[in-house]
Parts: sequence; C-alpha cells; structure tokens
Amino acid sequence: MNFFDLKNISERYIELINPISPEKILTIGRVLGLNQDSRVIEFGSGYGEILALWAENYGISAVGVDIREHACQRAEKKMKDKGITDRIEIVCRKGAEYEFEKHAYDVAACIGATFIWQGYRSTIIAMRDAIRTAGKLVIGEPYWLTENIPLEYAKEEPGVYTEYELLKIAREEGFDFEYVVRASLDDWDNYESRNWYGLIRWIRDNPDHPDRREVIDHLHKSQNEYVRFSRQYMGWAVYVLTPGEAVSSHLSHSV
Repeated sequence: MNFFDLKNISERYIELINPISPEKILTIGRVLGLNQDSRVIEFGSGYGEILALWAENYGISAVGVDIREHACQRAEKKMKDKGITDRIEIVCRKGAEYEFEKHAYDVAACIGATFIWQGYRSTIIAMRDAIRTAGKLVIGEPYWLTENIPLEYAKEEPGVYTEYELLKIAREEGFDFEYVVRASLDDWDNYESRNWYGLIRWIRDNPDHPDRREVIDHLHKSQNEYVRFSRQYMGWAVYVLTPGEAVSSHLSHSV
C-alpha cells in the first residue's frame, strides 16, 4: 500500500488536512483582504476545504491543484454540493508540473505541501511567479521548537528548519513575514487523533484485508513519532509572505 493510499484511509473523517482550524483559515483570509475580486491558486489543495471556506466567506475565485485523484474527487464533490463550481476549479495534477498563468493571482498558497517542490525555499521561488505585483504567498510549514532535537528524529525530518531559519530564507528570497497563524497543541492533537480515528476504523472494518498489517504498522509508527517527538519538538504555522521592494519591482516589470 503506497503513502497516498494510507492517507486516503487516515483522512476519511478530515476536511482540513493540517493542524489548523476553520477559524484560523478565515483569519488568514481576513489578513489577506480576500474579496469577490480576489483570485487564488492553491498547490496541494487536498479536499478543497481552504478554498471552499474562502469562497463561501469572502467570494474568491480559485484554482486548486492536487496530485491525488481521490482528493480531487472529494474536492469536486464538495464544490458541487456547496454550489461554488463556477468559482473553484480543481486540477488533478502534480503541482510542480502545473503550468499556471504567470502573475495572475492575488494569492498563491501551499499549506502543508512544500514537498511539491522539495522544500520551503524552492516553494517560495516557484510560487512567486504566480502572484501579481501586490500579491501574497501563503505557506504552511513545520518548524523546530528548539535547536536541541534528538538526532534520530532530526534525521527523519531533514527538511525542517527553525522558525528563525524560515524567516531568514523568506528574506533572502525577497519576502517579509506579514502575519503568522500558529497551530496550538489542541490543533495538533485534533489533527493527529482524527488520522488515528480513520486508521483504526478502517482496521476494524477490514479484518481480512491483505494490507491490514501494513495499516496497523503505519498507525503505530505515526503514534509513536507524535507522542515521543513531534508534540514536544515540532511546531507548525501558516505564514503570510509579502514581497519586499526588490520582488515588488521585479513583479511590476513582469506583468
């Protein structure tokens, strides 16, 4: 069973597939000044919940890009059920291969999916071509809460930085942190527990499935990692990045 199959199982009862609440997503929308004229592109859009919240509450139009067919089907059904298919397009494709219209969006978002471009810095570089002169980037990313990380855990997460390192990288690429919305421990616990909930119910309902042992092992590994390491050493936040003068000048000449 591949990684995406395991995620499809664990996320059966989850709409927001990151440790964040709908209220915090709406706060980000207010900070961005989203309205009916706003155009958004989200890479790794999952089940489309972020775009749906912003469409229903702020009237945006958007494109959501995700590699998983299962996620795209769920997202498309959601947009249809909510009556917003005229404003939200779901594209099932690898995010890094999607040829978006350059400098056409007010917001480019990648929330919890910077693996699309193999990391945080490369995500900033890739997405800045999507935004207009006054556009913003929105990136959800884990970070180390301390520099004293157990070596065995640090080796498992080579792409995670301290928050100060995230700030420095953003500045090096010409952006400033404008706003941050952090995951609380409750957000983390709720997200992880709902993944466990989905896995355990699948295990219960599939006693004879040939991959059942693999799903059990995945559950136990994720629980061990979270309880032993992640809850103590890792934070998670959504950052709103605004272009500095150099990037703003570049964007204005590119449009």
